[in-house]
Amino acid sequence: MTWFAAITVTSGVAFLAYGISCLRSPSMLREFERFGLARFRTLTGSLEALGGAGLLVGLWFLPLLAASALGLSILMLLGVGVRLRMRDGVLLTLPALVLCVLNGYLATEAWRRLTE
Repeated sequence: MTWFAAITVTSGVAFLAYGISCLRSPSMLREFERFGLARFRTLTGSLEALGGAGLLVGLWFLPLLAASALGLSILMLLGVGVRLRMRDGVLLTLPALVLCVLNGYLATEAWRRLTE
């Protein structure tokens, strides 16, 4: 497995799991209430799960991978913004920042491969 495929699978599985957790977990509901964003929890969880699935399927269809990675990167950038607004510490903000950068890389690399 290539490095690109490995991080795509890792990110895809992570977002699938996190998206499902966001939709089903009472602790995630409380977290979104703490953010003042409870009305966006279902949308966020759905976008994360769909984006994760898009990354996995995108291994065989690069345009889907590029679009999914870009969407997830933007979603995580918004997540970093929420964490900063809430004045959460570095340890709470770091996962969203890492996933933002990682999916930004995946989107860029998929786009580069599409245009070769």
